[in-house]
Amino acid sequence: MDIRFEKRDVLKEKPDQKHLGFGKYMTDYMFVMDWTKEDGWKDARIVPHAPITLEPSCVTLHYAQETFEGLKAYRTAEGKIQLFRPEMNAKRMINSNARLCMPEFPVDMFVEAVKALVKVEEEWVPSEPETSLYIRPFMFATEAALGVHMASAYKFMIICCPVGAYYAEGINPVKILVEDELVRAVKGGTGFTKCGGNYAGSILGQVKAEKMVVMRFTLWELSAAMKRQYMYLRIRQKVLLN
Repeated sequence: MDIRFEKRDVLKEKPDQKHLGFGKYMTDYMFVMDWTKEDGWKDARIVPHAPITLEPSCVTLHYAQETFEGLKAYRTAEGKIQLFRPEMNAKRMINSNARLCMPEFPVDMFVEAVKALVKVEEEWVPSEPETSLYIRPFMFATEAALGVHMASAYKFMIICCPVGAYYAEGINPVKILVEDELVRAVKGGTGFTKCGGNYAGSILGQVKAEKMVVMRFTLWELSAAMKRQYMYLRIRQKVLLN
């Protein structure tokens, strides 16, 4: 695959590796490739990370023809950079795309694109413990037309960001809520795919869980305060009796 490279005039300042968080700092470049019904995949390029221009009638904005993946590049103790089975992410994206009636992005092209971008961004791969370079491949329809249909044009992209732990707690236990009302996956649905709609549909459950945690802490604090007040009154009563 012939990948065109467009150099950035000024590189970004890299963040402190000890305080990366997750998904906050984008790297200098991104991979982009276009697909049309007439030509298939074309114009592979690595260009400076920048905003995307879309028509208001873009199919993705209305009918959510969009999929994505997530993988990481790690720096070893010897300073080498390693990927973990990127071909498996490519295969999963093919399955997601098939369900959403989107074009297949071949495994070999996927892996080559990931490796090419990581090579360009190798200085962004952090070396601190529990850190990595998060790699986000994604694809979306770019055709400007209303009406539910398989689009005639798509864009495949990859962006990267250095990250620490996804949760602030790191590897420590994380509180969870087992949701038995809100459903994300059903037989015959899209639950097995990595598409934005699945994740958007899960946010309500997340907000619900966060509110329950706040409520529990509030009730616990109220209970503790009432208990302290009760003990104070008992002590005062004893003092008065004596």
